[in-house]
Amino acid sequence: MIAAAVFLGAAAGLIYVVLLYPLLLALLARWFPKPVVRRWEPRTVTVIIAARNAERWIRRKLESVLASDYPRELLDVLVVSDGSTDRTEEIVRSFADRGVRLLVVPSGGKPAALNAAFPHARGELLLLTDVRQILEPDCLKRLVCVMADPTVGAVSGNLIIRPGASEEERSTGLYWRYETWIRRNLSRVDSLLGATGPIYLVRRDLVQPIPPDQLLDDVYLPLSIHLKGYRLVLEEDAVAYDEPTTVASEFRRKVRTQAGVLQLLWTFPGLFGRANRMRFHFVSLKLGRLALPYLLAALLISALAMPAPWRWMLAGPQLAAYGIALADFVVPRGWRLKRLTAPARAFGALVLAALFALSVLVVPPRSLWVEARPS
Repeated sequence: MIAAAVFLGAAAGLIYVVLLYPLLLALLARWFPKPVVRRWEPRTVTVIIAARNAERWIRRKLESVLASDYPRELLDVLVVSDGSTDRTEEIVRSFADRGVRLLVVPSGGKPAALNAAFPHARGELLLLTDVRQILEPDCLKRLVCVMADPTVGAVSGNLIIRPGASEEERSTGLYWRYETWIRRNLSRVDSLLGATGPIYLVRRDLVQPIPPDQLLDDVYLPLSIHLKGYRLVLEEDAVAYDEPTTVASEFRRKVRTQAGVLQLLWTFPGLFGRANRMRFHFVSLKLGRLALPYLLAALLISALAMPAPWRWMLAGPQLAAYGIALADFVVPRGWRLKRLTAPARAFGALVLAALFALSVLVVPPRSLWVEARPS
């Protein structure tokens, strides 16, 4: 009876986090949408790009920003070199005659680099964008239009992952589309629970320093604004493009993001108070995902603890699913079976990342940072 109760509880938790909560969120977004005012009002904007050893992407990134369909006299571009040791700074200096400024700081991580940049910003609004992603020409203008709504404190762009060449890359792209669907619905209900790190716009007067060891600047800063009473929204038409990533690269990213959520639990105790209008969604989504590996473990252990024939009826499909995910390591690229094994492995890696996120409790948070690099 105990094993059966644990099995049913774990199964209910898994179904809620993976399926029922996203469906409930979609219904709330459809039935009770909270509209956003969009209107073009010219604002000064400082684009802040924190970069470390980014010579592969920095020229392309700056060309993308400077090609924006935005009044040039209102645009200020500031690149912060976080202790780069390659040609990043040399390349940025070659853009000086086009108004791009360079700020060189000792290597201290992205939060420290952003903190150093904030006092040098000249714009009323700050666009925080990473070095690898390419912006659509109208991206910035669409983000600025959202700031006509006085209830909005931060607006996130829509990151589109380019199609991958392999099943592995397509599987991680599929996960990102699922993630974007959830973010879209959160924005329609009220607020996101963070921003899309490579592309988000904030009001300069709402910015506060980011703790140097904070893993998620794109969650810490928007949430600090949200807890002041402002909305965090998604502008779907403000598009940036990113390169496809492998499961291994996505796993490293998810370990960092899940560890960052753990940090937020003691950084923002107000997340569970009345100041957070989205606390139900925070618990269902963020804490729910952290619980996934433990729910899966409870599901398997409780199934194995049951008497025959229930033991293998309930544990067998689970073991088969794990076997399919592990088989992806040996299934050759190009085989049709890859269409089954690659998504299973991708899901397993993303769930396992929540378990590895506990490392933030025993290692320095900065050790979880990974420089942008080819996948």
